[in-house]
Amino acid sequence: MDLDRGLRPALLALVEPDERGDPMPPLQWTTKSPRKLAAELTRRGHRASAGTVAGLLREEGFSLQANAKTIEGAQHPDRDAQFRYLNEQARDHRDAGDPVISVDSKKKELIGDYKNARREWQPVRVKTHDFPGQAEKAIPYGIYDMAANTGWVSIGTDHDTAAFALASIRRWWQAVGRRDYPRARRLLITADGGGSNRYRTRGWKTQLANLAAETGLEITVCNLPPGTSKWNKIEHRLFSHITVNWRGRPLTSHEVMLQTIAAITSRTGLTVHAELDSGEYPTGIRVSDDEIAALPITRHRFHGDWKYTLHPQRPMDAAITGSTPDEALADRPTRLTRQSLQDPELTGMTRRQLSELIDALTPAMEIQREQVLRARRGHERLVAPGAGAKAKLTSTDRVLATVLHLRKLATMDLLGQLFKTTAMTMSLFSVAPDRVTRADYPCRSGARAASRPSPS
Repeated sequence: MDLDRGLRPALLALVEPDERGDPMPPLQWTTKSPRKLAAELTRRGHRASAGTVAGLLREEGFSLQANAKTIEGAQHPDRDAQFRYLNEQARDHRDAGDPVISVDSKKKELIGDYKNARREWQPVRVKTHDFPGQAEKAIPYGIYDMAANTGWVSIGTDHDTAAFALASIRRWWQAVGRRDYPRARRLLITADGGGSNRYRTRGWKTQLANLAAETGLEITVCNLPPGTSKWNKIEHRLFSHITVNWRGRPLTSHEVMLQTIAAITSRTGLTVHAELDSGEYPTGIRVSDDEIAALPITRHRFHGDWKYTLHPQRPMDAAITGSTPDEALADRPTRLTRQSLQDPELTGMTRRQLSELIDALTPAMEIQREQVLRARRGHERLVAPGAGAKAKLTSTDRVLATVLHLRKLATMDLLGQLFKTTAMTMSLFSVAPDRVTRADYPCRSGARAASRPSPS
């Protein structure tokens, strides 16, 4: 049988992502299966079977693929800076022997003979329809210890509230945390910005304050920037293994769910403990403004809505002193120095990254400074570099001042006061903003996006 030479081009025209000429209405809004493609080709005068179409598609390199989540929405201008700050906090806690945990709620699951996603070699018959209103639910809340590579999962049966989240963390600390970290004085919690541990939830903060008072720990929370929950460590170090372990397997009871989670292992040595929490956690509990004002909380200077620390101070202690920790901190005399201005909370990068940025920009800054001085003198140097009056601003000062100005933390007038010079000198000798951008300064709005570091 002679091969239809026009068959292959006609098929490729049907499956090409960019439509050319006739938009082919019969296939524009339908699934392009081999059977439907064969029918359309036959209608156009190219007789072909579904098997022939499938074979030609494979020869052309096509394969069945799912949608790829690669198109991102608008990103927060301080996203990379927040990740760098989070990494710095995690490294500091870990080096000091203090625990660092990643927490989150997993998708609610139906308990019973209901279909579970994905396939298994031994299929199980399940109910034809899922009626969530009639089924018993399970709410997994996970805690992943980054240093120990261990997981803890509480299976709730009531509601996914802040009280349930903190009850899970409390159980983890009492059973595992205080045993593994007997000398710990601090606890770092990393979480995304939604769900029961959302940074805007008042109940989350009040429950954290209670836990800090009970344990004597200084609890710091670092929320991931908006739209970055998929980079939370617990997602791909714990929850992904849970999803794979119970794929295609109906969760007929809470006991089956617990055993399935507890049986999880990985090549990196992950171990997981699971417990059932049948407690009641009602919704709709309100926290007043006065209760929030009395919390022993200190918000960090850089994005204090995403980063804050709860101190192990009981509400009664605050009542005795007559002030909240924020007020007490504000009453302390502060003295700004060159060192304090390099704080990661102000610069949005670690001190090492700031030092590397200064080293990268120093040669260009020296050339820029010489050009400015030559323009002011009107002639070349009469003495060798280094002789004469000393520069009022060092390379470190110039980069630091530019970073603070680009982050809109200080005007040139204020920077002149901080560096004991004038606003005119700051304007003349600060680094050109485009040079800072080309050096991959991570926090300037509109700068080229750097790679996305995940909390370590």
